[in-house]
Amino acid sequence: MAETVSIADNLAGLRRRIDAAARGAARDPVSVALVAVTKTHEATAVEAAIEAGQSVFGENRVQEAEGKFPALKARFPDLRLHLIGPLQTNKVRQAVALFDAIETVDRPRLAEALAKEMTRQGKRLACFVEVNIGAEPQKSGVLPADADGFIADCRVLGLDLRGLMCIPPEGRDPAPYFKELAAIAARNGLAELSMGMSADFETAIACGATLVRVGTAIFGKRG
Repeated sequence: MAETVSIADNLAGLRRRIDAAARGAARDPVSVALVAVTKTHEATAVEAAIEAGQSVFGENRVQEAEGKFPALKARFPDLRLHLIGPLQTNKVRQAVALFDAIETVDRPRLAEALAKEMTRQGKRLACFVEVNIGAEPQKSGVLPADADGFIADCRVLGLDLRGLMCIPPEGRDPAPYFKELAAIAARNGLAELSMGMSADFETAIACGATLVRVGTAIFGKRG
């Protein structure tokens, strides 16, 4: 019971902060969706969040998501699941079957595999291009200079491209990176921006985020 109350309280406080950040940026709070990141957290924690009104969740790994979300999705048909971690091409079939959105489309081979598998399964998942906004060698994502061409290629493949996603460099002011992602999206006619996590989501909202990915502020430290 204590965990359930804590998650509900954390969500309520987080929603207040999201609303305040949106209003501070002269935006409608409804324009910002919360993706609750459940990496390493048990299905019971997800259920507690659902009971507190949360419906959109994010998982980093296909295998972990397969262990807890099929049963939850069967019980809660309004639940929506986003893949927010790297996707290997050999996991594309499982990802298309389980997830509702793929936020980490980052290379031609993956885009092609996703398009082919969605056709095979008769599904059309929302897709986001992941941009390596800080051009960091240890991170996945398309380089900003290559983003326009890759976005065009994804559209040619028929992907339902909704927007862009990024993780700014750690330890730096995230605002310039969020603004750069917003500029790339704007010039490509993409409406959605998945950016901002527990430490910087308010800055991301000020820069135009439409989805913020928050885990620790809801569920506590990862197990």
